[in-house]
Amino acid sequence: MYKMMTPGPTQIRENVRMSMSIERGNPDIYEEFCEFYHETCLMFSKFFNTENEFYILGGEGILGLEAACASLTEKGDRVLVIDNGVYGRGFEGFVSMYGGEPVLYTVDYKNPVDVNKLDDYLKKDSNFKYATVVHCDTPSGILNDVESISNVLNNYGIMTVVDSVSASFGEPLSMGHIDILCLGSQKALSAPTGLTIVGVSDRAKKSMEERKTPIASFYANLSTFKTYYRDKWFPYTMPIYDIYALRSALENILNDKDIFERHKKIGSAVRNSIVKGGLHLYTESGFSNTVTVFNVPEKILAKEIIDIMKNKYNILIAGSFDIMEGKVLRIGHMGENCNVSDVFETLKALENTLLQLKFDLKCSISENFIKEVYSI
Repeated sequence: MYKMMTPGPTQIRENVRMSMSIERGNPDIYEEFCEFYHETCLMFSKFFNTENEFYILGGEGILGLEAACASLTEKGDRVLVIDNGVYGRGFEGFVSMYGGEPVLYTVDYKNPVDVNKLDDYLKKDSNFKYATVVHCDTPSGILNDVESISNVLNNYGIMTVVDSVSASFGEPLSMGHIDILCLGSQKALSAPTGLTIVGVSDRAKKSMEERKTPIASFYANLSTFKTYYRDKWFPYTMPIYDIYALRSALENILNDKDIFERHKKIGSAVRNSIVKGGLHLYTESGFSNTVTVFNVPEKILAKEIIDIMKNKYNILIAGSFDIMEGKVLRIGHMGENCNVSDVFETLKALENTLLQLKFDLKCSISENFIKEVYSI
């Protein structure tokens, strides 16, 4: 089995895997599971410094993004889609799917959203029911200041939907004025793929309750969870083994007091080492500490680098897609991947691969990483 150093799914700790091997009850009728689920949701609320309710949904992270749009959108609703990356633009399709009118606010893909410029835009047009924005746009590694963005949107009475699937647990975040916060199990949380976690504000719940038309989905309908704890009933059979594993992964994070500092230190050291080695980062500013994205050197194919690292060194890194397909490579250093040993091994394999492909390295990337990570 190769070492996964992709920006999700990430490696999974042994205690998380073992939690899935213990026999569990029937989640449809097992009231102790309902209590366990509720307690786990409260732990997410506490982690994100909010009293807003969280739900755990049975489906990969993208379910939360669609569910947010399905639950809030009615025909004709104008929705501001903040577009400074492939995933940011991706919300346009969900809004359209449920009858809304997406309005793209498209800015530079190599820098984070400028909050002051967004405010200037909203002074001219703020007639939006809600806005969507991505915290870390994983294909490019851009990190947006979603707390400040949601504060600005709130000043205009606009709700905010945030995709923080690839940033949360590696980057600090308080829910604040965010109305729907979407998380995933398989990124920095380092739990098995297959779960979405969503935080929902009272304002978002009120908006769902006051809809003039029914939500055009069952599975992507967040309001189906609103009475689960009172009724001790879930709208569908919950993936109990995955949720127990999720709880173990969350407890690992809560017991890790240096998690954000470690992501910051390793992220910075990777970026600095990549640059000193003669490679070029894709983004110009606003770097996420969960993933590093760099340009593929001229006269070398992304697939060549990925294949050599996988087949010769047993390490998997990722390419990208859409407008960046074949142009960039991505190293994930989030969650369980965010440790000096695995990142050093990855950079050493990258270094050797580049030398094999006749790239003119300016220094040893791996050795520089060690110097950087212990001097920051």
